[in-house]
Amino acid sequence: MAIAAVPSYLGEDFSTASPGLRFGMYLQLWGVDQKTQELLWGTHDLKYEVRGQYRQERVLKEENKASALKAAAKFTASDKQLMEQLLRRQQQAFAASAYANDSLVIEAQAVAPFTTGLGNEHPLENGFSFLNPYGLPYLPGSGVKGVLRQAARELVSGEWGASQGWDSDRITALFGLESKDGDSQHRRGALIFWDIIPQIKGDHLSVEVMTPHQKHYYQEGDNPHDSGQPIPLTFLTVPPGSDFTFHVQCNRALLKEYPDLLEDDQWHRLLP
Repeated sequence: MAIAAVPSYLGEDFSTASPGLRFGMYLQLWGVDQKTQELLWGTHDLKYEVRGQYRQERVLKEENKASALKAAAKFTASDKQLMEQLLRRQQQAFAASAYANDSLVIEAQAVAPFTTGLGNEHPLENGFSFLNPYGLPYLPGSGVKGVLRQAARELVSGEWGASQGWDSDRITALFGLESKDGDSQHRRGALIFWDIIPQIKGDHLSVEVMTPHQKHYYQEGDNPHDSGQPIPLTFLTVPPGSDFTFHVQCNRALLKEYPDLLEDDQWHRLLP
């Protein structure tokens, strides 16, 4: 049975810990030799079974990656309750801090598996974003801003046909301008995106699999070809049917040079 890399006084039952802790500090991934109880510090256990015609004992490797992720993906009743309470508190804070014409709330529902934080470092290669100190899934507001800014840039470039009202000046006004190569063109955008607390459908996250085939090319410097050995990599996702509430604020003082964006709240219509 796989163990977590924690002091023994913490025990072995982490079922009441938050999903973030079970995915991180308490990840039960590290293998044990089931005969000697030796810690292997790999991602598999060593099992011993009597098999074959001559009934000989054989050593088998049992991978722990999938089981570790499934254990981390579960939500307790208190996790679900806390998820709802965090969203309710966020909604109340947003209502108290933003005027009606300075704010935008968009409700959405995931129609496909959704993941956040894949680039975070993790023993299983693919990370996931959990909000500290609650240990619940979240999507950083900075990520939402980055996706929308890139979408606006692609619309302006003509990649998707009509620009839908976007141009480079509006992108700069709403999302800001970053300094490059030491220049002094940095400008703050008018839009502020709050973090998103997804309301997960069901009582667990989903476990998905990707199977890259080109390790010999990307990591070993070999020539690319189509006979590469697929390597299954499991990772966590938010399941379809989960609900998302997007909170956006607009600092109208930063749009004085762009009165057209303020007229009839034109910035509202650009985002959805």
